[in-house]
Amino acid sequence: MLDAAKMLCSKCGTEGIPDKKFCAECGSRLSVRCSNCNSDNAPGAKFCADCGTLLSAPPGSPVSETPPVQARAVAGERRHLTVLFCDLVGSTAIAAQLDPEEWRETVAGYHRAAAEAITRFDGHVAKYLGDGVMAYFGWPLAHDNDAERAARAGLAILDAIANLNEQPGHAHLSARVGIDSGLVVIGKGAGNEAEVFGDTPNLAARVQAAAKPGTVAITDATHRLVSGLFVVEDCGVQELKGIERRYSSIAWCGRAGCADAFRRWRRFAG
Repeated sequence: MLDAAKMLCSKCGTEGIPDKKFCAECGSRLSVRCSNCNSDNAPGAKFCADCGTLLSAPPGSPVSETPPVQARAVAGERRHLTVLFCDLVGSTAIAAQLDPEEWRETVAGYHRAAAEAITRFDGHVAKYLGDGVMAYFGWPLAHDNDAERAARAGLAILDAIANLNEQPGHAHLSARVGIDSGLVVIGKGAGNEAEVFGDTPNLAARVQAAAKPGTVAITDATHRLVSGLFVVEDCGVQELKGIERRYSSIAWCGRAGCADAFRRWRRFAG
């Protein structure tokens, strides 16, 4: 592609300053030299009078500058991810008993408590879905114990909600947490935010729905990654709504090595 035409002084040959009509060196009137046939043209001419070549390009787009090639969208990144899904139990009934502003403040306080528990263990709060919270452990930061971090975050969320319930006048909240681990693809979806593609987020949400109030439920995939670190009760094969496969294990999860936590866990799961 040809270079853009240059404004040159016909007397001293100095290249002119863009949008100026006279040479800054000798004061002579500038002319536009055609880059194709090298003939001089009057300032302001759009095409060369001798060969018809375009003399000036649109502002900001020099003739020599080719449009950038649009790169193909970067392929999604494959990751082993642990997904946590937390939701309030009976929120519709609670909301009906509160003033809308009170309910908004209640949900906001719960969201803040859940987010603090998640980020404390280096999790990433991915979405707030009504009164639900979805979090990723293993993206964007990955650790060799992301499943453990997710389980501890789930237990911390339940503790945080218990603390909220102790505040005078606070609505009594109860939550369920579901966790699953598996291979996913992370990439951009319809918007600019990263989306996770795979069964893991859906399964975490279904496990949460099957959990008992006040408990953390984990799949067998997560259980294998945290074995020995928590007190668990194997609930056997479960069928989950919308999930065709049967999963061999769902477990209620509590802290290991703490008698008080074990008693509380037994109360939740019993």
